[in-house]
Amino acid sequence: MQASAVRVPLCFVLTGVLSLLVSGGALLAQPDLLAMYHYTPHLIAITHLFVLGFICSIVMGAMYQLVPVTLETQIYSERLVKFQFAAHVIGFVGIVWAFWNFNMAMVGAFGSLLTLGVGLFVFNLACTLAKVKRWNTIKFGITSALLWLSATVAAGLFVTASKFWNFFAFQPLAAMHAHAHLGVVGVFVLMIVTVSYKLVPMFTLSELQSERRAWCSVALINIGLVGIFITVLFQEPFKPLFALVTISGFLLYGWEMVAILRARNRSALDWGMKYFLTAIGLLLPLSILALALTWSGLAVNALTMQLESVYGLLGLLGLVGLAILGMLYKIVPFLVWFHSYSRHIGRAKVPALADMYSVPLQIAGYWIFLMGLSGLSLATAWSHAAGIRWGGGLLALSLAIFVLNMGKILAHYIRPQVEPFSKKSNSATKTL
Repeated sequence: MQASAVRVPLCFVLTGVLSLLVSGGALLAQPDLLAMYHYTPHLIAITHLFVLGFICSIVMGAMYQLVPVTLETQIYSERLVKFQFAAHVIGFVGIVWAFWNFNMAMVGAFGSLLTLGVGLFVFNLACTLAKVKRWNTIKFGITSALLWLSATVAAGLFVTASKFWNFFAFQPLAAMHAHAHLGVVGVFVLMIVTVSYKLVPMFTLSELQSERRAWCSVALINIGLVGIFITVLFQEPFKPLFALVTISGFLLYGWEMVAILRARNRSALDWGMKYFLTAIGLLLPLSILALALTWSGLAVNALTMQLESVYGLLGLLGLVGLAILGMLYKIVPFLVWFHSYSRHIGRAKVPALADMYSVPLQIAGYWIFLMGLSGLSLATAWSHAAGIRWGGGLLALSLAIFVLNMGKILAHYIRPQVEPFSKKSNSATKTL
């Protein structure tokens, strides 16, 4: 692994962490935004900062690191990555600014630049995937997620354009919800499902137990999402049916994850894996809430409208956010360690991966995050501004702990802690 190959994912990771801090701070400064219905310019701006700035940046950086590992190949072009990174950052920052000021013309302009970045990302990974001749679950899942990413960006531009040209009759809120499901379920959740079929066995010393079950889970999620997008967009009554199809894919995924964990050779799970597996566990309450919200007989009142916000919070902050934090505790230490210490193996004393950050802080961050997410979700459901402030404060504290730990890891990138072997160790080595 070359130094440039390490810097590329780290640039995306640092951008994502910075976006996470800014979006969390903006929400903490205006907790009343979650106490009202979510279709407001400022909340839409913060959501896009979280989704595009944090989640999307992390996913892109992780893909540039994980695709070569999971599919045993090399990224098609590192030069394209640099152009894509610039277009992505300028694009999402501009979109957030435009939404905050409700300037839809600028949303379209910066959205076009973001689309260029996404296009370069999709092209680069598509060319990388083309080098892998054999189709398996991971290639199928990543390819599907890339197609959904393209569709999500196209849908976003389409919704923006419709603000100026009324060339297609649809309900704006329904279009926004359909667009959101394409991105969150089709890109982020599907990507989490797909890469975990490789990473969970790798980190737990296990192996995939049923290739057929994995294939079926990804296929059902894709089929269900097609139906969800159409029925949400056109407000058709078959939303619960396609929600059940998607949920059946999640059930097969959960079944396979349990089978993988039961077959593992590493009995103790580290806290990075606990973060990730807890996030996956949130698929259960999310599925129940999704079925409830798609029921045609559900009364439309203040509580049910706020439950839509809770659904988004659990999906973005809980499922996707917590899963990303868990994976960053696995990916970032490895990247930094490989860059700083791999060439010193056998020549000097170097720290282990677990020595690069504080495990007690990691544990504290985990529990504080769950308390904050629970409190924020309950307070949002009841439009309780003070509760939202407390829940958001706990989440902010958890994220501050995470950033502190990331800082401890990145310190090894800036100033490696290499120590010479003791004389006793050297003499023993010579004797051997």
